[in-house]
Amino acid sequence: MDFPALALLEFSSIVAGIVAGDAMVKHAPIASLQTGTVQPGHYLVLVTGDVAAVEEAVQAGQAAGQADLRDLVFLPNVHPAVVHGLSGGRQLPAADALGIIETQTAAAVIRAADAGMKNTAVDLVQLRLADGLGGKGVAFFTGLVADVEAAVAVAAAAAQAQLLRQAVISQLHPDMRPNVHASRFGAHFDWGLS
Repeated sequence: MDFPALALLEFSSIVAGIVAGDAMVKHAPIASLQTGTVQPGHYLVLVTGDVAAVEEAVQAGQAAGQADLRDLVFLPNVHPAVVHGLSGGRQLPAADALGIIETQTAAAVIRAADAGMKNTAVDLVQLRLADGLGGKGVAFFTGLVADVEAAVAVAAAAAQAQLLRQAVISQLHPDMRPNVHASRFGAHFDWGLS
């Protein structure tokens, strides 16, 4: 995906999310639209494209979704690592520290990850949204301890009231490294979960 702007709207109602997504694509010439349900019964609408088109789509989505809009993020100059993270990209390079941000919403973790990446010299290891997380969002940063501490601080500030918890782990134990990517506990035991 190559585009200058990205927005994600998170709705507490599936019906409201579908109505808003429809309004968004009808009101603006966006480059792409991705929608769907996530746990616990929320609906996400992700749009990308030119800044003006995405901004117009966000306004239409807000108007259509009204009281069911749980959270939103509009990034007119989204960091490429955030796009990679949203595309499922995962990496855990050897680094001095691992920083973790946990938010109440998917939109807040995107906002936090983008702020952390734009303002510090860290890598975005993973970005997880809602599914398998009870609607929460989680972002993982790696790098030098001081850089990761700075990224977590910036990301936490960007998450604002949606921040649940943050941590910086110096020298993550080798036995924990493969577990950072585990999406669900049952996946370790072949319970049919991914």
